[in-house]
Amino acid sequence: MYLPCHVFSFAAHSCCCICFVFLYVFSKMYHSFDDTLKKMQEFFGLEMTGQLDSNTLEVMARPRCGFTDVTRYSHFNGQPKWDKTVLTYRITDYTPDLSQSDVDATIAKALKIYSDVIPLDFKQIDSGTADIMITFRKHGDFAPFDGEGRVLAHAFSPGEGIGGDAHFDEDESWTLTSAGANLFLVAAHEFGHAMGLAHSQVQTALMYPTYQYVNTEGYMLPDDDKQGVQHCLFLNSIRKKLTITTTTTTTTTTTTAI
Repeated sequence: MYLPCHVFSFAAHSCCCICFVFLYVFSKMYHSFDDTLKKMQEFFGLEMTGQLDSNTLEVMARPRCGFTDVTRYSHFNGQPKWDKTVLTYRITDYTPDLSQSDVDATIAKALKIYSDVIPLDFKQIDSGTADIMITFRKHGDFAPFDGEGRVLAHAFSPGEGIGGDAHFDEDESWTLTSAGANLFLVAAHEFGHAMGLAHSQVQTALMYPTYQYVNTEGYMLPDDDKQGVQHCLFLNSIRKKLTITTTTTTTTTTTTAI
């Protein structure tokens, strides 16, 4: 199963809408309203009152990703990984908000922060099906966008088909500055999910669930995200070695029996 991640925009939601999003996400793990609210408060370092107080509502009003929150760096259930060292990507639809060359450069920059810390390369292609398909559009998959000012983008965990794909809502205003939705920061976060990362509880992490603009000049992957994506690679490497060892042992035993 591929898991999408939503990133919410800067526009303020009504309290009812905000509470629904947060409590729906957390209710996937906890049963009662009080437990759900307290776990959310604990995650964000708030006083665990179990009440919708002003501090809790302020956190709920921040732009954020809709995927279930976790602690520190984390991986998707089942820890899906890429079983290759070169991933292709293709941008099938461009936003008119930026020039095509700016979009190409920004997407490449967002992917590079991962290839800088793990032995994984990215290659852009212009036709055919890539490992990571990127599009700017109003689309109708099972996690549709909802117009300007709400969901900015979503991405899918590694795998075949839609696995790794990233979709950006064309109703948003995409920029390279602090105004609107900064394409580099949103793309870098979404590509983290495409690499197999879920959310982090570390507030300075790229994979922290609420969006905040930071200076993108010379941006490098924060330590928590770096450890997370390197751990993804380590687990995949160990899994491969175990598979090879098991296969070799089985073959040897069979040959001896013959």
